[in-house]
Amino acid sequence: MPARGRPREFDRGAALRAAMELFWKRGYEGTSLSALTDAMGITRKSLYAAFDSKEALFREAVELYNSADGGTANGPLDTTATARDAVEGMLRENADAYVDPHTPRGCMVVLAGLNLTEAHETVGEHLAELRRRDHEAVLARLERGVAEGDLPQETDTTALASYYLTVLQGLSIQARDGCTRATAHAVIDCAMAAWDALVSPEHRPSSTTTRPGPPQPPPNRP
Repeated sequence: MPARGRPREFDRGAALRAAMELFWKRGYEGTSLSALTDAMGITRKSLYAAFDSKEALFREAVELYNSADGGTANGPLDTTATARDAVEGMLRENADAYVDPHTPRGCMVVLAGLNLTEAHETVGEHLAELRRRDHEAVLARLERGVAEGDLPQETDTTALASYYLTVLQGLSIQARDGCTRATAHAVIDCAMAAWDALVSPEHRPSSTTTRPGPPQPPPNRP
Protein backbone atom coordinates (compact mmCIF):
# COMPACT_ATOMS: atom_id res chain seq x y z
CA MET A 1 0.00 0.00 0.00
CA PRO A 2 1.40 3.45 -0.88
CA ALA A 3 2.51 5.64 1.95
CA ARG A 4 0.00 8.16 3.27
CA GLY A 5 0.12 11.41 1.31
CA ARG A 6 1.99 9.99 -1.68
CA PRO A 7 0.71 11.51 -4.97
CA ARG A 8 -1.32 9.12 -7.14
CA GLU A 9 0.71 7.84 -10.07
CA PHE A 10 -0.63 8.43 -13.58
CA ASP A 11 0.30 7.92 -17.20
CA ARG A 12 2.01 11.20 -18.04
CA GLY A 13 1.86 10.62 -21.79
CA ALA A 14 -1.87 9.85 -21.76
CA ALA A 15 -2.52 12.87 -19.54
CA LEU A 16 -0.55 15.13 -21.89
CA ARG A 17 -2.48 13.88 -24.91
CA ALA A 18 -5.77 14.55 -23.11
CA ALA A 19 -4.59 18.09 -22.34
CA MET A 20 -3.52 18.58 -25.96
CA GLU A 21 -6.93 17.64 -27.29
CA LEU A 22 -8.69 19.90 -24.79
CA PHE A 23 -6.49 22.91 -25.60
CA TRP A 24 -6.90 22.12 -29.30
CA LYS A 25 -10.68 22.09 -29.01
CA ARG A 26 -11.24 24.97 -26.58
CA GLY A 27 -8.14 27.14 -26.92
CA TYR A 28 -5.85 28.30 -24.14
CA GLU A 29 -8.20 30.86 -22.58
CA GLY A 30 -11.22 28.57 -22.91
CA THR A 31 -9.58 25.71 -21.02
CA SER A 32 -9.84 25.94 -17.24
CA LEU A 33 -7.63 24.13 -14.77
CA SER A 34 -10.62 22.14 -13.51
CA ALA A 35 -11.42 21.03 -17.08
CA LEU A 36 -7.79 20.02 -17.53
CA THR A 37 -7.61 17.98 -14.34
CA ASP A 38 -10.90 16.25 -15.20
CA ALA A 39 -9.73 15.39 -18.72
CA MET A 40 -6.27 14.30 -17.56
CA GLY A 41 -7.63 12.30 -14.61
CA ILE A 42 -5.30 13.96 -12.10
CA THR A 43 -5.45 16.45 -9.26
CA ARG A 44 -4.39 20.07 -9.57
CA LYS A 45 -1.44 19.30 -7.30
CA SER A 46 -0.31 16.49 -9.61
CA LEU A 47 -0.69 18.75 -12.64
CA TYR A 48 1.62 21.37 -11.13
CA ALA A 49 4.07 18.73 -9.94
CA ALA A 50 4.30 17.12 -13.39
CA PHE A 51 4.03 20.16 -15.67
CA ASP A 52 4.85 23.17 -13.46
CA SER A 53 2.08 25.48 -14.76
CA LYS A 54 -0.83 25.72 -17.16
CA GLU A 55 1.31 27.58 -19.71
CA ALA A 56 4.13 25.05 -19.46
CA LEU A 57 1.60 22.27 -19.95
CA PHE A 58 0.20 24.09 -22.99
CA ARG A 59 3.64 24.51 -24.54
CA GLU A 60 4.35 20.83 -24.08
CA ALA A 61 0.94 19.99 -25.57
CA VAL A 62 1.74 22.12 -28.62
CA GLU A 63 5.09 20.36 -28.93
CA LEU A 64 3.25 17.04 -28.95
CA TYR A 65 0.83 18.38 -31.56
CA ASN A 66 3.72 19.47 -33.77
CA SER A 67 5.48 16.13 -33.46
CA ALA A 68 4.83 13.22 -35.78
CA ASP A 69 2.93 11.58 -32.92
CA GLY A 70 0.57 14.52 -32.71
CA GLY A 71 -0.58 14.15 -36.31
CA THR A 72 0.61 17.29 -38.13
CA ALA A 73 1.53 16.97 -41.79
CA ASN A 74 4.52 18.88 -43.16
CA GLY A 75 6.26 15.81 -44.58
CA PRO A 76 5.60 16.70 -48.24
CA LEU A 77 7.91 19.71 -47.98
CA ASP A 78 10.83 17.31 -47.57
CA THR A 79 9.75 14.30 -49.60
CA THR A 80 8.32 15.57 -52.90
CA ALA A 81 10.34 16.25 -56.03
CA THR A 82 9.01 19.68 -57.03
CA ALA A 83 8.12 22.82 -55.11
CA ARG A 84 4.61 22.79 -56.54
CA ASP A 85 3.99 19.20 -55.45
CA ALA A 86 5.49 19.98 -52.03
CA VAL A 87 3.14 22.91 -51.42
CA GLU A 88 0.10 21.07 -52.76
CA GLY A 89 0.92 17.99 -50.70
CA MET A 90 1.34 20.12 -47.58
CA LEU A 91 -2.06 21.73 -48.14
CA ARG A 92 -3.89 18.49 -48.87
CA GLU A 93 -2.39 16.48 -46.01
CA ASN A 94 -3.09 19.26 -43.52
CA ALA A 95 -6.63 19.69 -44.87
CA ASP A 96 -7.25 15.99 -44.26
CA ALA A 97 -5.89 16.33 -40.73
CA TYR A 98 -8.03 19.40 -40.08
CA VAL A 99 -11.29 17.57 -40.88
CA ASP A 100 -10.34 14.22 -39.32
CA PRO A 101 -13.41 13.12 -37.33
CA HIS A 102 -11.21 11.49 -34.69
CA THR A 103 -9.56 14.73 -33.56
CA PRO A 104 -10.65 18.33 -32.92
CA ARG A 105 -11.10 20.28 -36.14
CA GLY A 106 -8.59 22.77 -37.49
CA CYS A 107 -5.02 23.55 -36.51
CA MET A 108 -4.12 23.89 -32.83
CA VAL A 109 -1.30 26.35 -33.57
CA VAL A 110 -3.70 28.63 -35.48
CA LEU A 111 -6.77 28.36 -33.27
CA ALA A 112 -5.65 27.78 -29.67
CA GLY A 113 -4.32 31.30 -29.10
CA LEU A 114 -7.24 33.43 -30.25
CA ASN A 115 -8.62 36.15 -27.96
CA LEU A 116 -5.87 35.97 -25.36
CA THR A 117 -5.88 38.37 -22.46
CA GLU A 118 -2.91 40.61 -21.78
CA ALA A 119 -1.83 38.29 -18.97
CA HIS A 120 -1.23 35.50 -21.49
CA GLU A 121 0.53 37.40 -24.27
CA THR A 122 3.49 35.04 -24.04
CA VAL A 123 1.24 32.19 -25.19
CA GLY A 124 0.26 34.17 -28.27
CA GLU A 125 3.87 35.09 -28.96
CA HIS A 126 4.88 31.44 -28.74
CA LEU A 127 2.23 30.40 -31.26
CA ALA A 128 3.12 33.29 -33.57
CA GLU A 129 6.74 32.13 -33.51
CA LEU A 130 5.66 28.61 -34.47
CA ARG A 131 3.67 30.02 -37.39
CA ARG A 132 6.72 32.00 -38.48
CA ARG A 133 8.68 28.75 -38.49
CA ASP A 134 6.04 27.22 -40.74
CA HIS A 135 6.49 30.16 -43.10
CA GLU A 136 10.27 29.70 -43.01
CA ALA A 137 9.87 25.99 -43.84
CA VAL A 138 7.72 26.73 -46.89
CA LEU A 139 10.02 29.57 -47.92
CA ALA A 140 13.08 27.32 -47.67
CA ARG A 141 11.39 24.73 -49.89
CA LEU A 142 10.54 27.39 -52.49
CA GLU A 143 14.07 28.78 -52.44
CA ARG A 144 15.35 25.26 -52.93
CA GLY A 145 13.07 25.08 -55.97
CA VAL A 146 14.69 28.22 -57.37
CA ALA A 147 18.18 26.87 -56.70
CA GLU A 148 17.34 23.59 -58.45
CA GLY A 149 15.81 25.33 -61.48
CA ASP A 150 12.34 24.12 -60.59
CA LEU A 151 11.10 27.71 -60.17
CA PRO A 152 12.08 30.83 -62.15
CA GLN A 153 14.87 32.90 -60.63
CA GLU A 154 12.50 35.89 -60.49
CA THR A 155 9.96 34.08 -58.30
CA ASP A 156 8.94 36.16 -55.28
CA THR A 157 9.36 33.26 -52.86
CA THR A 158 8.49 35.33 -49.79
CA ALA A 159 5.14 36.42 -51.20
CA LEU A 160 4.46 32.92 -52.53
CA ALA A 161 5.14 31.35 -49.13
CA SER A 162 2.93 33.93 -47.42
CA TYR A 163 0.10 33.30 -49.86
CA TYR A 164 0.04 29.53 -49.39
CA LEU A 165 0.43 29.81 -45.61
CA THR A 166 -2.58 32.15 -45.65
CA VAL A 167 -4.53 29.51 -47.57
CA LEU A 168 -3.42 26.87 -45.06
CA GLN A 169 -4.47 28.95 -42.06
CA GLY A 170 -7.77 29.82 -43.73
CA LEU A 171 -8.46 26.12 -44.20
CA SER A 172 -8.06 25.73 -40.44
CA ILE A 173 -10.82 28.29 -39.84
CA GLN A 174 -13.05 26.66 -42.45
CA ALA A 175 -12.51 23.25 -40.84
CA ARG A 176 -13.45 24.59 -37.41
CA ASP A 177 -16.61 26.03 -38.97
CA GLY A 178 -17.54 22.57 -40.22
CA CYS A 179 -16.51 22.48 -43.87
CA THR A 180 -16.35 19.09 -45.57
CA ARG A 181 -13.23 17.42 -46.90
CA ALA A 182 -14.53 17.98 -50.44
CA THR A 183 -14.90 21.71 -49.81
CA ALA A 184 -11.41 21.96 -48.31
CA HIS A 185 -9.88 20.22 -51.32
CA ALA A 186 -11.89 22.41 -53.71
CA VAL A 187 -10.29 25.45 -52.05
CA ILE A 188 -6.88 23.87 -52.60
CA ASP A 189 -7.76 23.23 -56.26
CA CYS A 190 -8.40 26.97 -56.64
CA ALA A 191 -5.20 27.91 -54.83
CA MET A 192 -3.08 25.60 -56.97
CA ALA A 193 -4.73 26.86 -60.16
CA ALA A 194 -3.07 30.19 -59.37
CA TRP A 195 0.42 28.66 -59.12
CA ASP A 196 1.62 29.30 -62.69
CA ALA A 197 0.56 32.94 -62.63
CA LEU A 198 2.20 33.47 -59.25
CA VAL A 199 5.57 32.02 -60.25
CA SER A 200 5.73 33.39 -63.82
CA PRO A 201 7.00 36.97 -63.99
CA GLU A 202 5.20 37.62 -67.29
CA HIS A 203 1.86 36.68 -65.73
CA ARG A 204 2.32 38.00 -62.21
CA PRO A 205 0.74 41.42 -61.55
CA SER A 206 3.36 44.01 -60.66
CA SER A 207 3.12 45.54 -57.21
CA THR A 208 4.27 48.81 -58.76
CA THR A 209 1.44 49.00 -61.31
CA THR A 210 0.07 52.53 -61.37
CA ARG A 211 -3.45 52.61 -60.04
CA PRO A 212 -5.91 55.25 -61.22
CA GLY A 213 -6.51 58.00 -58.70
CA PRO A 214 -9.91 59.39 -57.69
CA PRO A 215 -11.87 61.16 -60.41
CA GLN A 216 -10.98 64.83 -60.76
CA PRO A 217 -13.61 67.59 -61.09
CA PRO A 218 -13.92 69.14 -64.54
CA PRO A 219 -11.89 72.34 -65.06
CA ASN A 220 -13.60 75.64 -64.44
CA ARG A 221 -14.85 77.20 -67.66
CA PRO A 222 -14.94 80.94 -68.19
